[in-house]
Amino acid sequence: MSFNIAIDGPAGAGKSTIARKAAEMLGFIYVDTGAMYRAIAYYLLKEGIDPDNTEAIAAACTGADIEIRYEDGEQIVLLNGENVNSYIRTEEVSIMASRSSAVPEVRQHLLELQRSLARTHDTVMDGRDIGTTVLPDASLKIYLTASDEVRADRRYAELKEKGEQVSYEDVLKDIRERDERDMNRSVSPLRRADDAHLIDSSYMTPEEVLLEIMSLISSTGTE
Repeated sequence: MSFNIAIDGPAGAGKSTIARKAAEMLGFIYVDTGAMYRAIAYYLLKEGIDPDNTEAIAAACTGADIEIRYEDGEQIVLLNGENVNSYIRTEEVSIMASRSSAVPEVRQHLLELQRSLARTHDTVMDGRDIGTTVLPDASLKIYLTASDEVRADRRYAELKEKGEQVSYEDVLKDIRERDERDMNRSVSPLRRADDAHLIDSSYMTPEEVLLEIMSLISSTGTE
């Protein structure tokens, strides 16, 4: 039987970094559900879909075939057979992903692929509703968060490093608006599962977060 770790939390909490490192340490498969939603968002943008047109998003999303593969230890996200790793981390894609992920048809389109991976492999999966919707029976659930200011600091530094011209104030505003959308959407809103362990990473290093997760894994009796 596979061992699945679900890591949920708001944007900028460090979920992807922690999930990827934890999977590497454990020899598990890392399933970046955020990248899958970003790939669909990128597809919708290429198709010229308005982020506020939920009907158009629902109709178009099934045209996006998303796969995750590993090549030389690197996770590759394929959109209709094309490697889109280098295209899905822009702020424009982030905003579209936040809006399109609230559309039920988009979530259903990816749900079965995510569950199929979890049934057949030991996985670490991160997102907004992994412990509550995608993998409600996950072996270990973690809700990873941080203050909105800390998360905006991290996102701002990441975007500046990529050469994008953004202001901290705009990034903070976007973080807060994304939290509002994610926590109040009608389908699978962002929330902490009742049996999820809370980790606030505001004043923790990634190494300290990983140590806490490894301790939680040990307490389940599986390493």
